Amino acid sequence: QVQLVESGGRLVQTGGSLRLSCAASGGTFSRLTMGWFRQAPGKEREFVAAIRWSGGRWSEYSTHLPDSVKGRFTISRDSANMMVYLQMNSLKPEDTAVYYCAAGLDYGDASLPSTYDDWGQGTQVTVSS
Repeated sequence: QVQLVESGGRLVQTGGSLRLSCAASGGTFSRLTMGWFRQAPGKEREFVAAIRWSGGRWSEYSTHLPDSVKGRFTISRDSANMMVYLQMNSLKPEDTAVYYCAAGLDYGDASLPSTYDDWGQGTQVTVSS
């Protein structure tokens, strides 16, 4: 089991930037698929970004982001420190949500919550108009 703790959420104005952090402990971090999801009040949990080990000789990672955030959000990881980051730029009011970090060993569809085994408690991001 992997323990995940998110941080970095706060109130920000439209057009601003935030970097969310996710600290992981336990598990074989380098092989985990790490994802970010968000959930706004009254809405389903929505995929935001994922980064997973590509399985290559050089331990390369591939990233996956939906069109709704592509070009504005970037996901990255620091395997040595077991951290995952979500850099969010050009924020919009519709980005307001609780953001969750997730981890899993399943190599299924990274955009599905069912791919992930462990979840953090979430961090609130509020974008004011």
